[in-house]
Amino acid sequence: MAPDPLMSLWSTPLGVHRCAQADDVNPLLVRVFRAMRAGDTSADPAAAFYASRDDLLQRIRLPEWETLVRFIVDSVRQTVVLANQGAWPETTPGLQIALRGLWFQISNQGSHHDVHTHGNCSWSGVYCVQVDADAQRSAHPVLGERNGITRFYGPHFNHLGGAHMDFGNAYLQSAHLDVAPLPGQLVVFPSWLPHQAMPYTGEADRIIVSFNASVHAASGNDQLHGYVGT
Repeated sequence: MAPDPLMSLWSTPLGVHRCAQADDVNPLLVRVFRAMRAGDTSADPAAAFYASRDDLLQRIRLPEWETLVRFIVDSVRQTVVLANQGAWPETTPGLQIALRGLWFQISNQGSHHDVHTHGNCSWSGVYCVQVDADAQRSAHPVLGERNGITRFYGPHFNHLGGAHMDFGNAYLQSAHLDVAPLPGQLVVFPSWLPHQAMPYTGEADRIIVSFNASVHAASGNDQLHGYVGT
């Protein structure tokens, strides 16, 4: 058999999941998060942007919150298993999903979160709790469809700065992905993937939950390859 004439390498996995209980969970979380912000004496209550500490796992004890946490863990597990097909051994050990931090953000009045990555974890995610209805959000006269979206910058993005662009490298020229915020939607992405929350203005605040996660073999040994010293 002739070898495949083309290898397409180093894809970027991204998981998109929907929380079936979002209609029950999200309205309560909106009230809880607003109360937590109001109780934060170090924060300006009139500021357009607010981010909580990343210790929500220790601070919230509600059934609805536990529902969301289970959904996040299950979604990370599904994404990680699919992303690592072919990389893990055929007999995959059980997994331990460790949430290294969960926090919420509230934004409006054109506030945004600039391009960044997340450290000390292999996966991160953003769950949308509240935002304007999609048609209303994208009809903003200035921001348009980019109003409040999360933009992910793929590995090819850095090549655009100094690269010669012509018809032959058109595959480089779609280097970012815009994901619209939809209440109940969770996006799980590699922590190294640069991303940003674009400016948002709306009748409702844009409220999201973000997290970092690490994934380990249940055996406690994450090493996939054996090495023999000489």
